[in-house]
Amino acid sequence: MTRRDVVRRTTALGTLVLAGASPLALPTAASAARRPGSDTAPGRPTSPNGWELEERANDVSTVWTRRAQGTPCDLDVRLGDVESVLVHVVRRFHYEIDELRAGDLTGWRAPSRVRLDRAEGNQASGTAVAIRPGSYPPGAQGGFFPTQLLVVRDILAECAGVVRWGGDDDRPYEALFSIDVPPGDERLTTLVARLRTWAEEPGKGPGTPVA
Repeated sequence: MTRRDVVRRTTALGTLVLAGASPLALPTAASAARRPGSDTAPGRPTSPNGWELEERANDVSTVWTRRAQGTPCDLDVRLGDVESVLVHVVRRFHYEIDELRAGDLTGWRAPSRVRLDRAEGNQASGTAVAIRPGSYPPGAQGGFFPTQLLVVRDILAECAGVVRWGGDDDRPYEALFSIDVPPGDERLTTLVARLRTWAEEPGKGPGTPVA
């Protein structure tokens, strides 16, 4: 069985159980009232991609610590569709670029700890993940081998404009993958629906050529 076969099966299983997967901490009733995908509250500060900032994780928040299925990594991420997409990106990186270890992911960060005028500010809304930020630091280029870069490009094509890679920014940050659409954008819901069909359609999944 190839690594691609493994990630395909893991992705299919993960998307089926994602909503019911056991997080490291369960949302409270208060946080459940602010479900991901709802419109951003008027006047609330947002990250560069238009999602509402979160001051904390795992406590009256849309951001919770989740396990990226098929990897040993936990991720502080915005629940719902954002979680589905970013975990998908992480899994493809793990199986097709380089195997990840616990601690290799940095998801949500407090707004006071990021530059909100740069793409890294998306982490403050739980809508971005830095994969091995120590290996691919901001401002540096050329961190990926050509074959690895091909996989990055395939992931971006598969996500159909929903995900942006920091390596394409004027000030590159090759570790960073961000949601690149605002809340309620139908491209996000369409992508998540497509991810979920992989469990039902043989021959679909990560690495399948994009039409």
